[in-house]
Amino acid sequence: MTNRLSAQIEFLKRVDRLKSVNRANFLLDQSRAENAAEHSWQLALWALVMQPLADEGVSIDRVIRMLLLHDLVEIIVGDHPIHLQTDWQAVERAEQAAASELFDLLPEDQAEACLNLWQEFEADQTQDARFAKSLDRCQPMFQVLCAAAPRADHKAIVQDNLNGGRAAYLKTEFPDAYTAAQSLLIGDTPAQTSFSARLGFLAESDQLKSVYRASRLLSGERFENSAEHSWHIMLYAWILSEYAARDVSIDRVLQMLLLHDVVEIDAGDNPIHGHVDHAAQEAEEQAAAERLFGMLPDNQKATFLSLWHEFEAADSPDARFAKAVDRFQAPVGNLATGGGSWVDYDVSYAQIETRVGTPVKRGAPDLWAWLQPQLDAYFAATATM
Repeated sequence: MTNRLSAQIEFLKRVDRLKSVNRANFLLDQSRAENAAEHSWQLALWALVMQPLADEGVSIDRVIRMLLLHDLVEIIVGDHPIHLQTDWQAVERAEQAAASELFDLLPEDQAEACLNLWQEFEADQTQDARFAKSLDRCQPMFQVLCAAAPRADHKAIVQDNLNGGRAAYLKTEFPDAYTAAQSLLIGDTPAQTSFSARLGFLAESDQLKSVYRASRLLSGERFENSAEHSWHIMLYAWILSEYAARDVSIDRVLQMLLLHDVVEIDAGDNPIHGHVDHAAQEAEEQAAAERLFGMLPDNQKATFLSLWHEFEAADSPDARFAKAVDRFQAPVGNLATGGGSWVDYDVSYAQIETRVGTPVKRGAPDLWAWLQPQLDAYFAATATM
């Protein structure tokens, strides 16, 4: 088990680099370029939110997994904006090689499964892949169009994309999205449809990309934000799913982790090792959940609130595993960066045993068994310095 788990962790550490791959899109507030990891998180959120609009037979759980993986190759080949002159055949060859290189870090069975899913998305032939692709074409356009003051050059790219570009097929494939985009381009309010009823929430979710956590990227270049963190722990839960209890539904876990930090848009991040008024934090997060999920149609609001409450309570098998993964990721990063937030917050081994060890042992004891010897070694070494 140890060698297999170590290989899985090395893969999960390597993909941290996606957080440093910038895209041509900007955040809605125009403050900076979006990166490929937070884009992947928001696309997964689009999939969950737009599930009622998918054709019968589409598996949203498979779509979410495709979207978590779809841009990993950009760690090696970078992002290629659609509006630039590009040798797309050369890009395709480079991405195929990059996919093989990255997924080969995993145990053979997982490498094959992930590569097959990534290739299915790229081929764009199955129902699941077509829906995933349509969302990947929609989200960047609406990230431009829902901004308070969209850049003129970005609007021009959207217009070209709709009028004969890659998104033109949405006119028949996803007509409500196409019509809403055309309305926003000319400054009109989109007609009320099942699509537009969900667009406000998805635009609001962009703010999670500007909520920064106490943990740093493995490169050390900056602090991690909550959107890319959510993407990363979803990958953690998926890749490490064999260490969950038998009755755990990994797809429900992924949905919990997709949603779990959305409340931080209003309530902010509260570091686990910081000094927090837990009663006040709980009240702020509850109010945030009501406001944010309340932007959705009533049935989705109820579903998302229920998932969020289940994660917070951590009493079900699914929630216990989700909480274990959420606690496990930061120590892996801190060990790889010389202590990270443990140094910033002067954290003791006893604090980690209580705040991390207890939920990880409760939801995924094998992960704690792998982590504990490394914690012992780290704190033993720092004690002699």
